[in-house]
Amino acid sequence: MNHKPIEGFSKLTKQGKIDWLVNEYLEGNEEYQNILNQYWNGNADLQKLHDEFSENTISNFYMPYGIAPNFLIDGKLFALPMAVEESSVVAAASKAAKFWIDKGGFKTTIINNEKLGHTHFIFNVEPHKLLHFFNFNLKKKLFEATDAITANMRNRGGGILDIKLVDKTAEMPNYYQLKASFDTVDSMGANFINSCLEQFGKTLKQEVAISEDFTEEERNSLQIVMNILSNFTPDCIVRAEVSCKIEDLKDDSGISNEEFARKFKQAVTIAEIEPFRATTHNKGIMNGVDAVVIATGNDFRATEACAHAYAARNGKYSSLTHCTTDNGVFRFWIDLPISVGVVGGLTNLHPLVKFSLALLGKPSAQELMSILAVSGLAQNFGALRSLVTTGIQKGHMKMHLLNILNQMGATEEEKQHFVNYFKDKTVTHHEVINEFNRLRGQ
Repeated sequence: MNHKPIEGFSKLTKQGKIDWLVNEYLEGNEEYQNILNQYWNGNADLQKLHDEFSENTISNFYMPYGIAPNFLIDGKLFALPMAVEESSVVAAASKAAKFWIDKGGFKTTIINNEKLGHTHFIFNVEPHKLLHFFNFNLKKKLFEATDAITANMRNRGGGILDIKLVDKTAEMPNYYQLKASFDTVDSMGANFINSCLEQFGKTLKQEVAISEDFTEEERNSLQIVMNILSNFTPDCIVRAEVSCKIEDLKDDSGISNEEFARKFKQAVTIAEIEPFRATTHNKGIMNGVDAVVIATGNDFRATEACAHAYAARNGKYSSLTHCTTDNGVFRFWIDLPISVGVVGGLTNLHPLVKFSLALLGKPSAQELMSILAVSGLAQNFGALRSLVTTGIQKGHMKMHLLNILNQMGATEEEKQHFVNYFKDKTVTHHEVINEFNRLRGQ
């Protein structure tokens, strides 16, 4: 091995962790130690709060926190907070919001808000025997056993909605599930759901052990494999849409409204039928969704996993957005499965998350679902609008220009020169280098 393993790393102080890393992996270079220190917050209490969000923390990792204004959603005007490092995401969302603000804005509908979890177990028993036991004994016992766990959630209007027995023995020998649906109101509910499911596992084991419905051999065959929520929530879904007459689709790219609508619909249809395009298409949608998810302290990994699983729910990966141009009306919409919360977790701790939620008017979880779906739809509209007209690089590279110039060490005066230079040109890396060299006389 090129380095020595370490015992008790988590027990070291923050400075101890840094000293070990720099000495063991970075040849004692103090520059790296200084980089880590630069990103500490000067407020010791605030830094301690951030340190305790995760484990083995040694610094903070900054991301730009931007604002996309002018989002008219269900008759209310919003400015969306977006934490994202990719150039042109905030700009594209803002441009799409401005495009739709005088056409009625974005409309949303919560289709459902059920979340799911499973107790996965192995039981060598005839399915009909287990189903009888579930219907006439176990289901009632599961609700009773979780009564104390669900009390507070039920008081807020949520709780366990239903519990079903699922026979999966055709796919894996002796494999069954207890599949539960939940309403967690304004919390994402991960801890609540997992606590209920772990109690399901205990109750299942206890009830089988004393049941006379099974032989001793059958009772001994029961194995609780795991109790865990699912991040695939196809019944926790929101629709966001925009629509207007095709004659009102005024675009400044020089093509007619009819051609714009036709090409736009073709682009969406291609993403519906071609997985190679759908992957990039949906990635762009998630640029908009994840930026707001992160800014509001929610779990973007869960959001991503759910969206992509949903996109492949029919056995082929496809677009999350859809478009029609019937009877002279352009309609563009997204059905997004998404599970988020506005209480618990970072929402009560991270100062910028508190700011984000306050900026959005302290939304309920369902209202935040709507905002997130709109952000994804707007991002997708902005990307497709560019793709079918001027091309994606013109706008994207203009936003990326400062990144290139910063890498080259350009001065503020030189940056302004380049902004003016590319006002009527498409930015390319090659052209930036050529002009930079010319400007400096190289």
